This record gives sequence, C-alpha cells and structure tokens, in this order.
Amino acid sequence: MIEWLTWIEIGIAAAAGGLCIVVGLIGKEPADLTMGATVLVEILLIGQIVVSVIAPAVGNSPTGSLLEFWLYLITAALIPPLAIIWGLVERSRWSTVILGAASIAVAIMLFRMHAIWFVQVA
Repeated sequence: MIEWLTWIEIGIAAAAGGLCIVVGLIGKEPADLTMGATVLVEILLIGQIVVSVIAPAVGNSPTGSLLEFWLYLITAALIPPLAIIWGLVERSRWSTVILGAASIAVAIMLFRMHAIWFVQVA
C-alpha cells in the first residue's frame, strides 16, 4: 500500500460521495456525472488491489492483519459496482444518494485499510 495514493483515493472517494449525495438530495436521477464519479472510485480501488498485491513482494508489508486488510479491500471493491447496478435498475433521486453513500463507505474503508497497513502492530 502506498500512503500518498491511499490519501488521494480517500479524498476522491469522499468528494465523489459528497457530490452524489448533494446531487441526489437536489432531486436528480443517476446520470453520467454521478455514475462516472462512482466508476472512478472503482478504478482507483482496482489500482489499490494491484498495488496491494505487489507491495509485500517488494518489502512493504502491513503491520496489521493481512487477512483483515484483504477482506476490507475486496468488500470495498464490490460496493461501487453494486451501487451502480442499483442506480441503473432504480432510476430515482435516492439511487443517486446510494451512489454517494457507497463512495463514502469506500472512503471510510480505505481509511481503515490505511490503519491496518501502517498503524497497527501485529
């Protein structure tokens, strides 16, 4: 896990979540902007998976539980696609809010993954 990349991912996920929640509360249905923001969060998570596979091989091992880290990462990677499917099936303002909640959940999970990787003592 690369620390600066993680903070960028947290910031983008939080911004995407805030954007989607505001747009949803205004009353807009899911559109290219909100779906695109959620797709961006997913792309960053896929990048995090690649980095997390390579990092231990080059000497950057987590200080906490590797199993717990991977469970968080895989779960976080499943959230945006499920929210996008929800947004495509149910085209309402609340689907846009769900896209935002999904991105906020990913930001929180990324923060927890950061703590598992860098802060905890095994």
